[in-house]
Amino acid sequence: MNHRESDEQQALFQWAKLMEVQYPELSLLHSIPNGGKRNAREAARLKKEGAKAGVSDIFLPVARGGFHGLYIEFKVKGGKLSDNQTWWLEETTKQGYYSTVCFGWIEASEVIQKYLARRKTDESTSGT
Repeated sequence: MNHRESDEQQALFQWAKLMEVQYPELSLLHSIPNGGKRNAREAARLKKEGAKAGVSDIFLPVARGGFHGLYIEFKVKGGKLSDNQTWWLEETTKQGYYSTVCFGWIEASEVIQKYLARRKTDESTSGT
């Protein structure tokens, strides 16, 4: 992750912390530190621990509007998706997640707000 992307992602999490009063679910928002430069030994260890190329940067494990949760691949203007990132977004979408790419913290915050505004999944039909 480059410095500009890191700064934008940090801004998103600062925004999310401030918005927890309005959206308490944002306390579950977290990053997935899957990228970055690593030496061969550390990369091999992380792979053995389950790290996967292409996993999205941000996850909100909150069900809304028929989706199980929200995955965001975070980019800055001019950033491009890798083949692995594209695959991850497509496959998690097939599994019932809202998965998208956002360019910058403002776009990501707008996507998160729209996602959280969706109706909650009706839990009363769970067969009890």
